[in-house]
Amino acid sequence: MANVTRDLVEHAPPGHIALVTIDAAHRRRAWTFGELADGARATAARFAALGVRRGDVVYTLCGSRSEWVLTMLACLRMGAVMAPCSPMLRAEDLRVRARTAVPRLVVADDQYLDVLADAGLDGNVLPLSAWGAGDAGSDVPPAPDLPEDDPAFLLFTSGSTGTPKPVWHGQRYVWGQRLQAEHWLGARPGDIVWSTAAPGWSKSTRNAFLAPWLMGAVAVLHEARFDVEQRMATVRDEGVTVLCMSPTEWRMLLAAGDPPALPSLRRLVAAGEPLDKETIARWRAATGLTIADGYGQTETGHIAGAPPDADAPPGSAGRPLPGVATRLHDGELQVDATTLPTLSLVPEPELVDGRWWPTGDLFQQDDDGWLFFQSRVDDVILSSGYRIDPVEVETALRSHSAVRDCLVAGIPDAQRGEVVAALVVVGGDAGDALADLAAALQDHVRTVTAPYKYPRVIRFVDALPRTTTGKAARGKGRELLAGE
Repeated sequence: MANVTRDLVEHAPPGHIALVTIDAAHRRRAWTFGELADGARATAARFAALGVRRGDVVYTLCGSRSEWVLTMLACLRMGAVMAPCSPMLRAEDLRVRARTAVPRLVVADDQYLDVLADAGLDGNVLPLSAWGAGDAGSDVPPAPDLPEDDPAFLLFTSGSTGTPKPVWHGQRYVWGQRLQAEHWLGARPGDIVWSTAAPGWSKSTRNAFLAPWLMGAVAVLHEARFDVEQRMATVRDEGVTVLCMSPTEWRMLLAAGDPPALPSLRRLVAAGEPLDKETIARWRAATGLTIADGYGQTETGHIAGAPPDADAPPGSAGRPLPGVATRLHDGELQVDATTLPTLSLVPEPELVDGRWWPTGDLFQQDDDGWLFFQSRVDDVILSSGYRIDPVEVETALRSHSAVRDCLVAGIPDAQRGEVVAALVVVGGDAGDALADLAAALQDHVRTVTAPYKYPRVIRFVDALPRTTTGKAARGKGRELLAGE
């Protein structure tokens, strides 16, 4: 029984710096634990005045801002469930999520209010423009002791059915991050840690500030779109010592040339998709540091990683974290649910033999225990750290009047790992030239679902490849698309 906000933030030395935020206007603020504790209590009082109670779900739809942090701390303090949503989500994405849990409150940047209205979720919204206004309520709700399986987060991940899969995490998810924070992220007291993942993704939920704080480190949040020069400048200006980015981001920095000297850095880590050997080699040549790859899922948190005291073979996703038992079953990595402190609140029927969590990812493991990712068991596309269900993209494409049928698959890409590609059979309403239609279909997908899912490659065909039973042959389709 514990309370994350009370025990991790309110009991910390109040004068110690905990967080540095840099907003979209480049305004910087350093937050002490005392300021965050006061802010969390005030935010909890405001939420209570708006009707939020223990067990209620609170959505966030905003960038890497202090309000996102305070919302999470207030929810953890009250026992409410935070559901961080990516600002890239569209109305239908939000409607799908609301079928799992209708939010008691939505904390949203004002620019997303129209999207919330389209989704029918504008009934109880706290816009960021009104964050500091109004009556916060006179009473600060208590910070109760919460069981480890009391729900704390509602996250969503792509499944294999075309519908995002809800993932409920308990309070133990936070405390369990100590394992990866020490043995993969590698944070130490006094470190300055920047995990660049945006809100809405599981890596940001656990590593943006919670994991650094568990290790006595300072966290950095920067609300900005990816920009090579700005990212390098932030590392230099803030004296970042531990930098956590997706493999795509590490590759994009190299696309501008070899990185300049960044003397503050001592630890580089990556996760979200396989990291290629060339990127590792170029960063090592430029900085003398090796990017430590890692592996985990929305449902599991971190499972494996390259530890700080080991030189991992290039291309490896690391070793299982200490104490975490894994096995390869027909090539699929499976994790002993009893040994993984960050496993979601999965029902027992989802476990193999009532014990093993099936990751759906195929690996090889060498004699020294290093894991090497091979492929997915299903057809989920891994692109720039995003897991994209091809069925979701197919559904979006078919909602356009010009599309009679389609097949979506991931194809290799040097920078993003994979990109979304589509075979499209046009119907009688195609109208435009195919080049114009391809652009129109890409815009359409960006409109009806999160824009990172749009097909970067579209090939028009007279008919889809099919199996002997008449089903669309995704494997053959992938071969046709990759051959383009």
